[in-house]
Amino acid sequence: MTSTARKAPRLLVRSAQVAIAAAAVTDVFRAVAVRDRYVHDTDASESGFVSMVFVYVTTLAIVLFLVWLAQARRNAQELSPEASVPSRGRTIGMWFVPVVNLFVPRGVVLDVGRASSASWEEKRDTTLVNAWWAAWITHSLVLVFAGRLAPGSMVLLVVEEVLMIAAAVLAGLVIERITALQDTALGAAVPAESLTQA
Repeated sequence: MTSTARKAPRLLVRSAQVAIAAAAVTDVFRAVAVRDRYVHDTDASESGFVSMVFVYVTTLAIVLFLVWLAQARRNAQELSPEASVPSRGRTIGMWFVPVVNLFVPRGVVLDVGRASSASWEEKRDTTLVNAWWAAWITHSLVLVFAGRLAPGSMVLLVVEEVLMIAAAVLAGLVIERITALQDTALGAAVPAESLTQA
């Protein structure tokens, strides 16, 4: 019988991808509601409710993504014990350290991806991770600057939400790629006799 630790967690993968997509969609509604409050002086309770839903959905997406990343790190370490894979604490903790969280998480995801399989395609797969990270960081910066310099700006709202949706789609693709690499590598690592006993 094979160990469940030797398989990529498909339910977790799909849950993280769905939660990330839902967070991007609720962010669009949140941004529109907040803009309406600035521009049209609408009821703050509506934008407050939408913002509250966004916070809950985003928190769920963050938790599921970090659980997936911790599992992917564990699988990568098992697949490539000699590889430079960050510790579990660093894998999760560096997301919460200001300034560090602008740079280090990208490298951690790249380290996990590279250690996941010899099939990691340096140019294609690194470009995918870099595109996701660029969309995410640019979205975050536009969000901060738009709120301070031009609250209610439709142009900045559109740019911000396009970047958020792009980051969500690319995050889903990064999760899918690393999970697919680990599925293949973990499947190849299972001894034949354990498959016949299952």
